Amino acid sequence: MASAEVEIRPFAEADRAAVIALWREAFPDDPPWNEPEVMIRLKCRVQPELFLVGCVDGRVVGAVMAGFDGVRGWMHHLAVAPGARRKGIATGLMRAAERGLARLGCPKVNLQIRSANNAVVAFYRAIGYAVEDHVSMGKRLGGKDPRGR
Repeated sequence: MASAEVEIRPFAEADRAAVIALWREAFPDDPPWNEPEVMIRLKCRVQPELFLVGCVDGRVVGAVMAGFDGVRGWMHHLAVAPGARRKGIATGLMRAAERGLARLGCPKVNLQIRSANNAVVAFYRAIGYAVEDHVSMGKRLGGKDPRGR
């Protein structure tokens, strides 16, 4: 991919197919509850202005979702297309999401990374995040995955 200006903007419905394809490529082993269609539908209902895409020449090459619950901010599913990596797109998406959270009064941002993903840990460290000593716990609500199964 040639160097071109990156446009970072809120997700638009026209971006749906490109974001789905990006996330399926970037996260091939995601569990069923991270089905891109479901995540997009849910995010578009809550703080959709914090669902950002990065575009080069009108093509979606990156995406991230952020949210603020009134106490902490969270980042979810940052991804950049393989051919567009190492060009500052992920950093730009994160900085834009951080600014959006700060505008809402968010004092701290959290994110989760699979522990074996050392390259991603290194990326987040490089942009100012630190590994914290916490146990991550979760519970699925409703007894079935979000696809209704």
